[in-house]
Amino acid sequence: MSSVVMVSFGPEDERVFHVEPLADALMGRKWLDEQFVKLECEPLRASGKVLVADKLLAVAEAAGWALFDDDNWSDEFARAAAAATARPQVRIDVPGRTVSY
Repeated sequence: MSSVVMVSFGPEDERVFHVEPLADALMGRKWLDEQFVKLECEPLRASGKVLVADKLLAVAEAAGWALFDDDNWSDEFARAAAAATARPQVRIDVPGRTVSY
């Protein structure tokens, strides 16, 4: 089942990825966890708990268009996002700090 992942850095600065999700949610979360650490992201909540949506926002923000311009990285991000959320459509609005399904 293919998925659509949209990443927005502003009203006229959005990219849309049509991907096949990674094999399962665990693989998607693992990839996001690795990128969260590699990109030195910080938890968004004072409790330190990091939800999948928080990881998507933090990783997308830390990556910026510099990494999204890398076709391999952006494809893996989109595949991981689709798998980790188990949703056919995911929209990540970085400046608005929202993830919607």
